[in-house]
Amino acid sequence: MVLDGEGVSEGDMQRFAQWTNLSETTFVLPPTSDDADYLVRIFTPAQELPFAGHPTLGTCHAWLEAGGTPKRPEVIVQECGAGLVPVRRVGTGLAFAAPPLLRSGPVDDELAGQVAESLGVGRADIVDIEWADNGPGWIAVQLADADAVLALTPGYLDEKVGVVGPHPAGSPAAFEVRAFFPVAGAMREDPVTGSLNASVAQWLLRTGRATAPYLATQGTALGRAGRVHVTADEKDIWIGGDTVTCVSGEVEL
Repeated sequence: MVLDGEGVSEGDMQRFAQWTNLSETTFVLPPTSDDADYLVRIFTPAQELPFAGHPTLGTCHAWLEAGGTPKRPEVIVQECGAGLVPVRRVGTGLAFAAPPLLRSGPVDDELAGQVAESLGVGRADIVDIEWADNGPGWIAVQLADADAVLALTPGYLDEKVGVVGPHPAGSPAAFEVRAFFPVAGAMREDPVTGSLNASVAQWLLRTGRATAPYLATQGTALGRAGRVHVTADEKDIWIGGDTVTCVSGEVEL
């Protein structure tokens, strides 16, 4: 992330994000809302995103570490393309309040069939499928269990697809999650995806397939040990995880 993004043009932001070749690069700017502590713009190497989970927690962590002081001690408010996103401290990390879905509801039969074909499963193997888009454009798919999710070797689809399946009762984690997205004619997998877990949590809790709090695992198929903590209160669903600084330095833009 770039802590001082003021004065950097949108074109230079996109070029820098392309140069870093990271999943997301963020730029911190003064907020335009009186209720926000800062404004963040989030770029992949190819485009700007209105919201993403990891950049939200990572940017907040870096902003606090650099001496940022929130207007309210109990919550940090991030302004982004998706609106105002509250973030709070939890344990050794942070958690963000899941933003409202921009698109929800059924996926049409033709697209559902294409999703099934891309995942290499039968249409009848999909327990449920819905739009669960909080900015990036996710289609959420539930399979019968975590083993079915881990067995996937998807082919190309021009959509972002998140797949979830329950672990056996008594397991440390409640669900296995995988996130697939198209890049240059191939499907890539994200090891841990905050935005997807936020939208999937809203879907699973609304339909009664999950109860909060719960733990989701992600990245298993990539040899990663992602852990996403989902909690809920009377107002919000919170998506949290540990945050640490790995690399710091200076750039001139």
